[in-house]
Amino acid sequence: MIGRLNHVAIVVPDIEAAANLYRNTFGATVSAAKDQPAHGVTTVFVRLDNTAIELLHPLGEDSPVAKFLERNPSGGVHHVCYEVEDIYTARDKLKADGMRVLGDGEPKIGAHDKPILFLHPKDTNGTLVELEQV
Repeated sequence: MIGRLNHVAIVVPDIEAAANLYRNTFGATVSAAKDQPAHGVTTVFVRLDNTAIELLHPLGEDSPVAKFLERNPSGGVHHVCYEVEDIYTARDKLKADGMRVLGDGEPKIGAHDKPILFLHPKDTNGTLVELEQV
């Protein structure tokens, strides 16, 4: 059901410094920072040959990653994102297998303008998992 690893998301305390690390030190291709008001984050995507790194920084006090950064002031891995062909088929299979979908269970449009869902970390070995329809 799951396809390739789409990206690994890392919450960072300073998104410009993190982008510079990947661009200047690691020599990666790095996007410009983009505010995502609907998601409460600022994102930078680091393109790699086989996947991407999504750098996340809180946008506003109610950001869903603000508490993560409070608990992890140096930042850290926030979630992994796997690609699926059909988000509804994936959701229905996972729910039938007893997994919990966060929120109201309906796909939302993610930072790539594609439908996404998040799975409860307690059902996925302590890792927040995002599914993205490709």
